[in-house]
Amino acid sequence: MEDQLDIIIRGCVKNDRKYQEKLYKMFFPTMMSMCHRYTRDDDEAMSIVNDGFLRVFKKIDSYGHKGSFEGWVRKFIYHSISDYFRKKSKQLKFMVFEDYDASYNQEVLESLYEADIIKLIDAVPKASADVFILFAIQGYAHKEIAELKGISVGTSKWHVSEARKKLQDLLKKKNNKRYVI
Repeated sequence: MEDQLDIIIRGCVKNDRKYQEKLYKMFFPTMMSMCHRYTRDDDEAMSIVNDGFLRVFKKIDSYGHKGSFEGWVRKFIYHSISDYFRKKSKQLKFMVFEDYDASYNQEVLESLYEADIIKLIDAVPKASADVFILFAIQGYAHKEIAELKGISVGTSKWHVSEARKKLQDLLKKKNNKRYVI
């Protein structure tokens, strides 16, 4: 017996709006939650999710039924997140590298995109990553972050500093392996 997801995917391949809506509703909560990891702004998150689903619908005929379909959709949403913040944020690189160690390979630094740094943020402890995202990506001031998170301004600054150190350490490890993320 064919499962419901396969029927929906086949309908989406035929560009049937009814099936596209079913797929969207099926995965929307998970993908919106994923976007909220990087932005607390509902309008931004919605824009990113919609862009990601547009990509999914354009490429759905290339889905090879290998691995989980949700993972396949997540890849498109993640690329939408990366593209959104690559366009939006110019201060992110500065935040990570403002006092970088000269031992970094200059080619690695020049080829690094904000999207690559965003991937690394997942390796930072959640509390520090959340504060770092608010500060470095969304542009909140430490006082605003303190109020939002119920922490002190000093704690907000500490989380940003810790996240930067962790990101720099991860980049040093990547640099020593001679490949870019």
